[in-house]
Amino acid sequence: MKTLFVAPTRNGVGLSSTTLGLVRALERQGLKVAFLKPIAQTHEADTDDSVHFARALMGTRTPEPISLTSAEEQLSLGAEEELMESVIALSREAAAGVTGGADVLVAEGLALTERNTYAGALNASLARNLEAEVVLVSSLAGVTPAALADELEISALAYRRSDGRGLAGYILNFAPMALDFGGLLAELRGRSRILAGGELPLLGVVAQNASLGAPRTLDVARYLGATVVNEGEAKLRRVSSTVVTARSVPRMAHLFGPGALVVTPGDREDVVMAAALAHLSGVPLAGLLFTSGSGPEDSIEKLCRAALTSTLPVLRTTTNSYETASRLSRMDARVPHDDTDRMDRMLDFIADRLDTLPLGARLRTPNVDGERRLPPSAFRYELIQKARAAHKRIVLPEGDEPRTVRAAVRCVEKGIARCVLLAKPDKVRQVAEGLGLTLPDSLEILDPDVIRTQYVAPMVELRKSKGLTAPQAEAQLEDTVVIGTMMLALGEVDGLVSGAIHTTANTVRPALQLIKTAPGAALVSSIFFMLMPEQVLVYGDAAINPNPNAQELADIAIQSADSARAFGITPRVAMLSYSTGESGTGEDVEKVKAATGLVKEMRPDIIIDGPLQYDAASVLSVGKQKAPDSPVAGRATVFIFPDLNTGNTTYKAVQRAAGVVAVGPMLQGLRKPVNDLSRGALVDDIVYTIALTAIQATQGAGK
Repeated sequence: MKTLFVAPTRNGVGLSSTTLGLVRALERQGLKVAFLKPIAQTHEADTDDSVHFARALMGTRTPEPISLTSAEEQLSLGAEEELMESVIALSREAAAGVTGGADVLVAEGLALTERNTYAGALNASLARNLEAEVVLVSSLAGVTPAALADELEISALAYRRSDGRGLAGYILNFAPMALDFGGLLAELRGRSRILAGGELPLLGVVAQNASLGAPRTLDVARYLGATVVNEGEAKLRRVSSTVVTARSVPRMAHLFGPGALVVTPGDREDVVMAAALAHLSGVPLAGLLFTSGSGPEDSIEKLCRAALTSTLPVLRTTTNSYETASRLSRMDARVPHDDTDRMDRMLDFIADRLDTLPLGARLRTPNVDGERRLPPSAFRYELIQKARAAHKRIVLPEGDEPRTVRAAVRCVEKGIARCVLLAKPDKVRQVAEGLGLTLPDSLEILDPDVIRTQYVAPMVELRKSKGLTAPQAEAQLEDTVVIGTMMLALGEVDGLVSGAIHTTANTVRPALQLIKTAPGAALVSSIFFMLMPEQVLVYGDAAINPNPNAQELADIAIQSADSARAFGITPRVAMLSYSTGESGTGEDVEKVKAATGLVKEMRPDIIIDGPLQYDAASVLSVGKQKAPDSPVAGRATVFIFPDLNTGNTTYKAVQRAAGVVAVGPMLQGLRKPVNDLSRGALVDDIVYTIALTAIQATQGAGK
C-alpha cells in the first residue's frame, strides 16, 4: 500500500475539500482508497469536517483523529515520537477498514492557521513517518506568480526526502475564470528549479465556482439566529444571491431570480407581494427574510398567504436590513455537516479537474486474481467518459417533464449525449425558466405536432404484416414514445430513454413492435447495475420476464454477462436459487440447473455456476463452505434471479435497506437501445440511463 500526504502551502487553500476530491479522483481509477486525518484540525469536540464527510459520502471506516489537545500536549512534552507511533497505528486502522486491503492511503495534514505555527513542521514529520509522497495544495487567490513559485519551492524542499523523492505533485485552487494557464505555468517553472525539473508535477487547477459556495436557506437561518416563520424548502433551496430592498420594486424585480434571498422590512408591502408573485410564478427564490423583527400587515399577509405558507422559506431576524446584509457578507464558507449534497457536488467538481494518471504507476497494485473490482465511483466516471466518446443522439419523448429537461441540459453541457426533447418548444422553455435553467443552443427540441405526419407512412410499412392502416398509425403517433421509437427505427437517433411519466409497458411495447429483437436474441431482458459500497454488481432480470423457462433463463444469463463485460465488470455469473449445488430438489431448482448447463454448452467462455444461494454467491466465507470448488461462489459479479418476483423484490430490498444506488433497468436484446426509467427516477438516474443508452448504441443493443 502506498500513502499520499496532502499538505497546504499556506492558510485558506481549501485543504479538506481538495483532499477528499483527490480521494474521489483516485477511486474513479478503480483504486481502493483509505482516508486518514491523523490529527484533528481544531479543539472542538465535534467530528472533524473531513472525517465526517469521508464517512458520510465515501462509506469509509475512517478512524477518529488524535485530538488536537492531546497532540499539542505531547509536542510540548517533547514526546513527538510517541505521537508518531499513534499516527502509524491509526494509518494501519484506516487501511484495515477497506475490505481486502487498500491500494493507497490518503492522509490529510493540518491546515496552517495563525494559532498553530507548529503545523508546518508537524506536517513534514507526519509525511516522513508515514513514508508518504506529498501532494501540495496551494491557491491562486491573492498571490502573484512569483510569490506562488517561491511558496511551492520552499514547501517542496520541506517535504522532499534526502533521496530526492517524496513529491507526488501539486494542486492549485481558486483559479480565476480568465486565467492565462500557459503563461502562469511558464512563469512558475521559470522561477522554480523543482517545478522546472518535473519533480513536482501539476495535478490540476480548480477554478472558482460560486454555486458550490451557496449555502442552504436553513444554514442562513442558523447563522443569523433567525426565526423560521415558514420552513418550506429551507433544507433544499440555496442562496446564490442576496437582494436587499433599498429601491422600488420595478428597479430590482430583475434580481428576483432563482436562488435569490430577498431581505426586506415586513412593512415593504410592495416587496412582499412581488416576492410572493415571483414564487407563485414558479421562480425558486431562496427565501424571504423580514428584518427588524417585522412582518407584513395582516391584510397583506392574508393576500400573500398562498406563497408565505407554501414551499417558499420565510425567515425573520431582529437586526435591520443593513446589519443583516453585513452579517450575511461575513458568513463562514464552511460546509455544515448535514449538507452532504453540497459537499458531494464540490468533491465531484474538484475530482473532475484533477489528472491523477501520473500517480497511477506509483499507486496501482493489481488484485491477486488479476480481476478488477470496479467500485461505484469508477463505474460512474467511466460511464460518463464512454458516453462522451460515443457522442450519440438520444431521444427523450417526455420532453417537457422537469426532471427530464434538467437531465437533458446536464447531458448536453457535459457532453454526455446529444439529447433530443420531444415537446412543444414554448413549454420546454417555460419549464426551464421555472427551474432556473438556461437551455443550451445545442439541445434539440422537436415539436411532435410538426414532425408527426412524416412517420405515418414509414410506420405503416413497418407494421404492414399486422395490417396497420394510416389512420391507425396516425392515432398511435399521438404518443410521443411512439414518435421517438419511429425515429430510432429509422436511424434518426441512436437510442431512446423514457419512463419518468410512462409505464414500462408504454416504453417497451412500441420498441417490441417497431425495433424488434436483435439478431440471435430470443427475448428482451433487463439488468440493474447495483452500486454496492465496494463494487458494482449486475442483477438480472428484475424488470421484464415474469417466469422464464430454462432456455430463457440461459439467454438472460448470457445477455447479462456480455453487458457486464461491456461496462468494465468481469463477469462471474451466479444462477440463483433457494439451494446451493445438489442440496435441494424441486422444479424451480431443476430449472436453474438446466439453465446453467445450457450456458456452459452455448458459451463455455463465461464463468458460471448454479444453483447458488445468494449468500453463497456473494460472501466468500459462505461460498467456500457451501461450494468450495465453485469458480463463482463468494465472488459473483452477475446475479441471475430465477423469476421476476424474486429479482424485483431483491433489488428493491437491497436498494432501500442498504442505501444502494441502482442504475437501470437497462434493456438487453433489442436491435437498438431503448431504456425504461422508474417513475420515481431522480435527475441523476436519468443522466446515467442516457449515458448507458449512448454506450449501448456503440456496442449493439443485443449484447
